[in-house]
Amino acid sequence: MDQDAITHEAFFTLHRDLPREGPGEAADVAWATALAGLRIDAEIADIACGPGADIAALLQSAPKSHVTALDKTQHFVAAARATWRDDPRVMVLQADMARIMNDYDLIWCAGAVYFLGITEALSAWRKSLKPGGVVAFSEPCWFTPNPSHAATKAWADYPAMTDAAGIHERVAAAGYTVLGTRQLSDTAWEAYYTPLEHRLKTLQMGASPALAQTLADHAAEIATWRAHRAEFGYQLTVARPK
Repeated sequence: MDQDAITHEAFFTLHRDLPREGPGEAADVAWATALAGLRIDAEIADIACGPGADIAALLQSAPKSHVTALDKTQHFVAAARATWRDDPRVMVLQADMARIMNDYDLIWCAGAVYFLGITEALSAWRKSLKPGGVVAFSEPCWFTPNPSHAATKAWADYPAMTDAAGIHERVAAAGYTVLGTRQLSDTAWEAYYTPLEHRLKTLQMGASPALAQTLADHAAEIATWRAHRAEFGYQLTVARPK
């Protein structure tokens, strides 16, 4: 097995059966859907859905809606299907977020737009929005013009990370109007990190070198957020094509 495969396996050993794959809470979904004026019977796409952590909140916001949840990672698709296979309101697909099909009233994307870029993602998804439809997405964001060395090091793999004004500019470049923004709360972060921390502790004993490195990297990530949460976070943006 090559090194990339070993690292990949270590990552999924840690993340297997976690409830979320990034910060978020039901209150974020409720805020975004209310701002969008989402119909009770809306067509919704949950892009890069992970294990399906936001599906319940999406259905709660629009109980007669239909959610098409998609992710390119088979492991996450299987987890989401296991939870939602008996609910006719939900369809889970293994698919590329850059090539979504059908038309939706809401495209929801929690913490994954950065894989494509804000302008690129919104431009690609525009054709899949019904008239009046919106995109709601969360994106890493600097909260200060002068982040510390520790914070910038933590986000070194994402050099395109910007501040709130930069996100707004990238949304506008795609031909969208921002309806509103919201910073994800500490509660949203703990919804991801608390179960992850518990799993870190359970896997430490007897961990392989690759897994031990993965555990250490994630522990450092959590510690950096706890120490520097005032400097960075996620911004949730709701936007509609002009």
